[in-house]
Amino acid sequence: QVQLVESGGGSVQAGGSLRLSCAASGEMHNWYSMAWFRQVPGKEREGVARMNTAIADLSATIDYASSVKGRFTLSQDNAKKTLYLDMNSLEPDDTALYFCAARWTGGDWRAPESWAYWGQGTQVTVSS
Repeated sequence: QVQLVESGGGSVQAGGSLRLSCAASGEMHNWYSMAWFRQVPGKEREGVARMNTAIADLSATIDYASSVKGRFTLSQDNAKKTLYLDMNSLEPDDTALYFCAARWTGGDWRAPESWAYWGQGTQVTVSS
């Protein structure tokens, strides 16, 4: 089992910035891909960004949702098993509960069912 704990959420005004962190523990392998999703009430959970790690050489590629590309940056500290999401130029539409996910099992990475492990989420609220 893998445990994921998110932190860093909060309330900011439009144009502001936040850094989300996701600390992984348990049977977490350094070749597991990790991602951030977000969800607002009444809507489906949507993929925000993914770090896809190759098993063979641990090289990583990053994918972003079009709505956040250029504003959000994904990074990872392998030693700390922590995934970060730096969010800049925040907009009210970025308001959501943000979830960390680990171990992509195949298929469309933006689909929640493609991920094996989930955290409990951290709330981000952006006011206009």
